Amino acid sequence: QRDKRNQQLELRVVEHPAAASCPSCQAEGPFVALPPDVSDEIEYLTERLVRLRHRMEKKKCSCGAIFSAPAPVRVTEGGLYGPGLHAYAVVSKCADALPLHRISKRFARAGMDIARSTLTDLFHRTASLLAPIYDRLLVLVAASDYGNADETSQPVMDEDQCRRGFVWTFIAGGIIAYVFSKDRGGETPQRILGDTTGYLQVDGHTGYNHVCVPPQRERVGCLAHARRYFHKARDHCPNECNAAFDFIRRLYEVEVQAAQAKILGTDAHRILRRERSKPVTEQLHTWLKQQQGRHDPKSPMGKAVGYCLRQWPRLIRFLDDPKLRLDNNISEGALRIIALGRDNFRWVGHDEAGDNLAILQTIVATCVANRINPQHYIADVLIRMDTHPASEIDTLLPMHWRDRVAAA
Repeated sequence: QRDKRNQQLELRVVEHPAAASCPSCQAEGPFVALPPDVSDEIEYLTERLVRLRHRMEKKKCSCGAIFSAPAPVRVTEGGLYGPGLHAYAVVSKCADALPLHRISKRFARAGMDIARSTLTDLFHRTASLLAPIYDRLLVLVAASDYGNADETSQPVMDEDQCRRGFVWTFIAGGIIAYVFSKDRGGETPQRILGDTTGYLQVDGHTGYNHVCVPPQRERVGCLAHARRYFHKARDHCPNECNAAFDFIRRLYEVEVQAAQAKILGTDAHRILRRERSKPVTEQLHTWLKQQQGRHDPKSPMGKAVGYCLRQWPRLIRFLDDPKLRLDNNISEGALRIIALGRDNFRWVGHDEAGDNLAILQTIVATCVANRINPQHYIADVLIRMDTHPASEIDTLLPMHWRDRVAAA
């Protein structure tokens, strides 16, 4: 842990000179130099803003020609604010769920007053410039043969009143993509995934029915979602719910065993599931059918049993393919930052702002998923977008950016 920390942190050496005279005899030297005492301390240096004054050297040749150093690349021509400041505003909102007025207070403590309206302009400008990267990430998500998806509400402030919009997440291949929509209907999954094939792991929401029909996506269920129904019914039927929890726990124990054996996603994992998980699912299915007639379908326990039986073929799809997860928790986890932002900055101002939020949340979340500092990534890519060939956009994607920087 100490070696890892030493590699991550910048080292600054602080020299502490000894006294000019000996504290014992007051002699003023000469002294014999000994190896210094050395100790480390981890300190926090407060954030600060600096004003960069670019001085481009200019020369005149004897032939009369005048030439100068090239001007630095800026986010926008003549723009006052640098790419790092743009990136800081975006990351603070999308990674830390800070509203822009709080980010403005941070800048004030760092030495400069930047109005919330100015930060809003920086935020939306960044989204506009990074939109080609976002579009490419959505294409790659749709091309993956296994994806996860979920959705949550996102209020939108209209001129007259606040209404409900939605943010969807689509996850595949190390990409965490977000999409804003005006409603929760099936148009959004259809727009993103189209007629692509493969697996799509979701809950029971009917909005995914449009893309989960033959010969398109095969729907995979979520055991965690099923378990949540039993958790809601626990106060009414504690013994029955505990029995359901036990069945589900045994299924997850098999996954833990596969992880410890380092066989996740392999054929050995599939064999282990068939040997240990399949008997548990058969017992659970028998138990569910026994419980079906004992509870009112509209009661909490009846709803839990009914959900599992309706979703049953989807809930056990993982038995046939080792790359499939037992649950859709990865999508639900990706939406937590949306829920946190909804609590902190409440709403987006209009549908375009919702789209821009989805663009930048996608960039930041995909950077984090690929262990890339989104502050460094956005600051670097922002000044490359205008001149980078559209045909080579993949080299700027977060999952490839580190390799390109290392090569450079």
